[in-house]
Amino acid sequence: MQHRILPFVLFLLAFGSCRPSPEEIEPEIDFELSPPAYFGSFNERIPEDNPITSKGFELGRMLFYEKKLSGDNSMSCGSCHEQNKAFTDGKAFSTGINGQNGEVSSMSLVNLLWAEKFTWNGKVQSVEEQSIEPIRNPIELHENFEDAIKKLEEAGYERLFQEAFETTKITEDLIAKALAQFQRALISSNSKYDQYLRGEYEPTSSEKRGEQLFFTHPIPGQLRGGNCGDCHLGPLTSGAIDDFQGFHNNGLDSDENMDEGLMSVTGNSADKGRFKTPSLRNIALTAPYMHDGRFQSLEEVIEHYDNGIHQSSTLDILIIEGSNENQAAGDRPQLFLTDQEKEDILAFLHMLTDQVFINNPKFSNPYENENN
Repeated sequence: MQHRILPFVLFLLAFGSCRPSPEEIEPEIDFELSPPAYFGSFNERIPEDNPITSKGFELGRMLFYEKKLSGDNSMSCGSCHEQNKAFTDGKAFSTGINGQNGEVSSMSLVNLLWAEKFTWNGKVQSVEEQSIEPIRNPIELHENFEDAIKKLEEAGYERLFQEAFETTKITEDLIAKALAQFQRALISSNSKYDQYLRGEYEPTSSEKRGEQLFFTHPIPGQLRGGNCGDCHLGPLTSGAIDDFQGFHNNGLDSDENMDEGLMSVTGNSADKGRFKTPSLRNIALTAPYMHDGRFQSLEEVIEHYDNGIHQSSTLDILIIEGSNENQAAGDRPQLFLTDQEKEDILAFLHMLTDQVFINNPKFSNPYENENN
């Protein structure tokens, strides 16, 4: 079933010393959900029972930055997903309301319309589920929904729920749906790379070489490549969306040291060490890198793939077979990139930064006068 995407209506706030209530918010800005065609179709990816509407988006934005969804009213979803960091938080392990660290880093909430199997280990099946799990999580926002709903009612959210869902009854399900509508609309598509694809930007020589290296699987003696695009597919630079094909063991650890990853969900030992391949959109803004934030810079990431792969029984075949030099069977995989090739790949990765996205007022915190 095709979904009709209504023009979104957003609101500007007259910022003052006091936080505005939901009753004081008025819609003022129009925009449409119009991703580029090269991202692929999206209407069929929107659940039939949760089409994106202007009012649903408005409510989702309010809830995304609403600290009343946390146990002590000190944090919101936006606390661990900051817009200027492409909706990550710059930490290896995000910290919850009680000062406890989580087990993985916050993933970027970018272009979720084309994603499936959420979180690093794929345990979450929908954006709706991903939206509310941190609220009840004892390490993260640590709030029960009965109390959260009571606080939203006291804050006057009934009007926004009425406008978005034609009911003043606030429920866990509707909170999830509103948050999901906001997050599905977080589309990043105006980086230099997008401008290049649209014929609006001429890349530098280094950026052009970097793009070629990024999307090329190397063949020793014939074709030099960076082997990046084997996992980070197409213009979205993200993993495959069918089943668990977008999960890979990228050589972070040996068998005895690696985290379970996808195996914790499937129970299959062949999935040990496999983690979701994230989109690399805005990657220059989302350090530290990997599920545990072990790499502080993109240079470290490139060095890992070039000369830091750890052998293991579940190491991805795309890495095992990716080298610019002939290697004997059983050798530790290496790319053998030159210094110039590393610089070129880095230049391309910086092309993926979308300044419009990270500064778009439509995605910003309506309560930004408060401390985040």
